Amino acid sequence: MIGEAKANGDESSIQILICGDTGCESSGSDKVLDALRQQIEEKKLEKEVTIIRTGCQGLCSMGPVMTVCPGGAFYTQIKVKDVPEIVEEHILKGNVVKRLLYHEMQMDDGILPLKNTGFFKKQYAIALRNCGVINPEDIKEYIGTGGYLALGKVLTEMSPDDVIQTLLDSGLRGRGGAGFPTGNKWKFAKANAADQKFVCCNADEGDPGAFMDRAVLEGDPHVVLEAMAIAGYTIGSSQGYIYVRTEYPTAVKKLNLAIDEAREMGLLGKNIMGTGFDFDIELRLGSGAFVCGEETALMRSIEGERGEPRPRPPFPAVKGLFDKPTILNNVETMSNIPQIILNGPEWFSSIGTEKSKGTKVFALGGKITNTGLIEVPMGTTLRDIVEEIGGGVPNGKKFKAAQTGGPSGGCIPAEHADTPIDYDNLVAIGSMMGSGGFIVMDEDTCMVDISKFFLQFMVDESCGKCTPCRVGTRRLYEMLDSITKGEATLEDLEKMEKLCMDIKSNSLCGLGQTAPNPVISTLRYFRDEYIAHVVDKKCPAGVCKNLITYSIDAETCIGCTKCAKNCPTNAIDGELKKAHVINTDKCIKCGTCYDVCPVNAVRRG
Repeated sequence: MIGEAKANGDESSIQILICGDTGCESSGSDKVLDALRQQIEEKKLEKEVTIIRTGCQGLCSMGPVMTVCPGGAFYTQIKVKDVPEIVEEHILKGNVVKRLLYHEMQMDDGILPLKNTGFFKKQYAIALRNCGVINPEDIKEYIGTGGYLALGKVLTEMSPDDVIQTLLDSGLRGRGGAGFPTGNKWKFAKANAADQKFVCCNADEGDPGAFMDRAVLEGDPHVVLEAMAIAGYTIGSSQGYIYVRTEYPTAVKKLNLAIDEAREMGLLGKNIMGTGFDFDIELRLGSGAFVCGEETALMRSIEGERGEPRPRPPFPAVKGLFDKPTILNNVETMSNIPQIILNGPEWFSSIGTEKSKGTKVFALGGKITNTGLIEVPMGTTLRDIVEEIGGGVPNGKKFKAAQTGGPSGGCIPAEHADTPIDYDNLVAIGSMMGSGGFIVMDEDTCMVDISKFFLQFMVDESCGKCTPCRVGTRRLYEMLDSITKGEATLEDLEKMEKLCMDIKSNSLCGLGQTAPNPVISTLRYFRDEYIAHVVDKKCPAGVCKNLITYSIDAETCIGCTKCAKNCPTNAIDGELKKAHVINTDKCIKCGTCYDVCPVNAVRRG
C-alpha cells in the first residue's frame, strides 16, 4: 500500500508522498509540506520531483510521515528543520536519511521494505488501497488506479440482478456494526417498486477513538461516490446522500471537491457514461449526535427532523428516507464494492473466514505502541493485532484487554488473545465488530472505571425517546459510580446485571440495546475487580480516586523533598535527607508524589 509510486503517468523521477490526513495535519504536516515545496523550488527540482499530498499512510503515532519513491523510504516524525537535509541528502545525493527513517526499516546493508515491517506485513489493503498512495483531490489519480472502471463495467456489462448476485457470492457484510449481508439489503430495496428510491452512505462515525471512515473520505473519496452510483443503478435510484458529521471539515471539503470533479467528467449527474443512467449525490451534515449512526435516526436527520430512531418494521428497504425504499451502507462497506466488481466475488470470498469474508479496517489506539489505521483479513487474531501490528503494550506493561465495537462493544480479556476476529467469534466472547474501534488496555486500566467511561458516553448520547435507554443507562451509570466510590454492595452487582438485561431487551434501537455491553463483558471477565471495589473498598489498578491511599515507605525514601515541592496542597511533611510523611487529611489523591518520586518510595494502594 505504502511505498509504491503513484499510477498517474507522471514523468518525474521522484515522488514524495506526504500525509495530509487530519492526524498528520495536527502534527504539523502542512508546515512540512510548505517547507518541502520551498526547498524543491529553490533547488529548481520541479521537473524531477513531484510532491503528492495523500491521505492516511497508517502509522498515525509517527506523524508527520512521508514516503519517497522510488525506494519507499518512510520518514517519520518529520519537522520543518529536517526538510533541507532530506532534500539535500536523499533527493539530490540519493542517501537515505537514516535518523528519520522508520526504525523497523533500518538495516546495516540497506532498508527493509515497509511492507515487511511488523506494522504492515500482516495487513491487506482493499478499503484502504488508495489511502496514502494518491492525491485525493485529483480525480485523474483515482482513475489512474482503476477508478470508475467498476461503474463502467456495471453500466455496460451487468444487470442489476448480476450486481446483487456478485455481492451475495462475495459474502460482503455491512462494516457499520451489525454485519448484515450487503447483497440482501440491496436485493430487498430493488424488489420494492417506487417512483423514487434513495442510496445513503453513513459517514457519521461517532465512536470515541474511531477514525476509519474519516480516513477513507479524506484519502480516497471517489471510491465512495463510485460505489454509491453502482448501488443506485442496482436498486433503481437516481439520488444519493452522504451523511457526514460537521466535525470532519477536511472530509467534507474533499467530498465536495470529488462530487464536483465527478460531475464535470460525466461520472455523476445525467446520462452517466452515455448509458442513460442518472445518479447524483448530495452531502448532509450531521451535528455530532451518536444516535444518528442508527439508520432510521440518520434518515430522519436528513429529512430535517430530530435525529430519533423509529420502530422497525417497516425496514428502510421498504420505507426509508422520505418514506421511499432506501439502502444505507457505511463508508467502509462502500469502499469494498468497486474492487469486488472488478476482481470478482471469488477473489473477495477467498479472504477471511467462513462466515466473515474480506478484510476489516480498525482504528488502533489506547495503550499500544503503534497507534494508527490498519486493515487486516477477517480471522486475524487479537494477539497479532496487539503484539505484531500494534508493536505491543509500551513501557513493559502487560496487555489486559481490548475494547472492540466502540462504546457499544465489549472488553475482550488477554485470555482470548488467540481468538480469530470475525463477526461471530466476537459475539461469542461478549463483544462485537462494530464500525472498527480497537482500544487496547494495559494492567493500569481499571475495568470498572472503563465501563463507567463508556456508560457516561451512552447516557450523554441517548436521544431520550425510549425509557429503557433514557432512564436505564443513567441508573446503570449511577450504580457504576457508586462502585468506584466504594459505596456499593454485592447485592448492587446483581441488580446491575438484571438492569443490563432489561435495557438490552427493551430499548428501541441499537444504541440502547448495546449500551450495557461494556458492563456485561467486564462483569463476565473481570468480576474480581468489581468485588474488590465493593468488598475490599480498593481499586486494584489504582485508578478510582475515592479508593486510593498514598503512603511513603520510610526505608526507601531518601528525603530528596521532590514530592513535597510538587504537592499542590502541601500535604507532605519531612526534612531534607529524612523520610517524609503524607498528611492524609490534606491529600487530594492527585498522584503527583507517586509520579515524581525518583526512588519509587511512594506507595499507592
